[in-house]
Amino acid sequence: MTYPRVALIGLGLIASSMAHAMRAGGLAGEIVGYARSAETRAVARALFCDRVTETAAEAVEGADLVVLAVPVGAMGAIAAEIGPHLKPGATVTDVGSVKQAVVDAVAPHLPAGVHFIPGHPMAGTEYSGPRSGFATLFQNRWWLLTPPEGCDAGALARLRGLIEAMGAKVDTMDAGHHDLVVAVVSHVPHAIAYTMVGVADHMRRVSQSEVIKYSAAGFRDFTRIAASDPTMWRDVFLTNKEAVLDILGRFAEELFVLQRAIRMGDGEHLHAYFTRTRAIRRGIIEAGQDTAAPDFGRAVTPAQDG
Repeated sequence: MTYPRVALIGLGLIASSMAHAMRAGGLAGEIVGYARSAETRAVARALFCDRVTETAAEAVEGADLVVLAVPVGAMGAIAAEIGPHLKPGATVTDVGSVKQAVVDAVAPHLPAGVHFIPGHPMAGTEYSGPRSGFATLFQNRWWLLTPPEGCDAGALARLRGLIEAMGAKVDTMDAGHHDLVVAVVSHVPHAIAYTMVGVADHMRRVSQSEVIKYSAAGFRDFTRIAASDPTMWRDVFLTNKEAVLDILGRFAEELFVLQRAIRMGDGEHLHAYFTRTRAIRRGIIEAGQDTAAPDFGRAVTPAQDG
């Protein structure tokens, strides 16, 4: 057992998957949950929580580990509510995909003696809610931690141990660097997916739904990504604005070069470009972050993404 009592604040995909993984590995003595929705609380009570409370403040009392699994925009208000009720020596972490904004919102509300270690599991599906979690979600996925300067080594080692026991691989980095990295590997790809689906929706209305009817694997993959939780992604783009705009600018430059090559019939440039980018995809497979087996957007089990 890594933590005698764990409090999960927010009970969606990540928190429910953590609960299932902790149960499967015997990693927590008691799992306490809180969510705003009474329906979500009822599902969590039935499926994976030992106890569910009516408020976040109740949930964190006596907890050795508190996991903030709410949208990034709600982190500050939750931290203000739970701060006075945290157990001395407890660890607080989060699962938001933006880190600097979370640090700025949460840290001021936590009392001395509580260890704050922001985190981001690079795992997910397009599904959300308390029924969507499963114990193996984190297997072989990266879980990034951004411990602040002077972070307690024992608290960090304990949290790392829990994460690794749930099947994930842990890396640490500065919060600002994290936000730039995820802008490349997650945030901008989602922005592009949302945009492409929006373009296709416009075309569908023009062409009496042929775009949907004849969509092939590429478009199906775009729609899978674009099916992600809209509240979460609204907050991501608003709180990681600078990094996202930076990478979108670079994307626009690359797209302009590609447009020019197509317009000019520069087959040599296109072949070289696609060869180079194909190698990146192969690197992802070799790193164990995906499989080379094609599923053409129709995998039986939920696909995972960052």
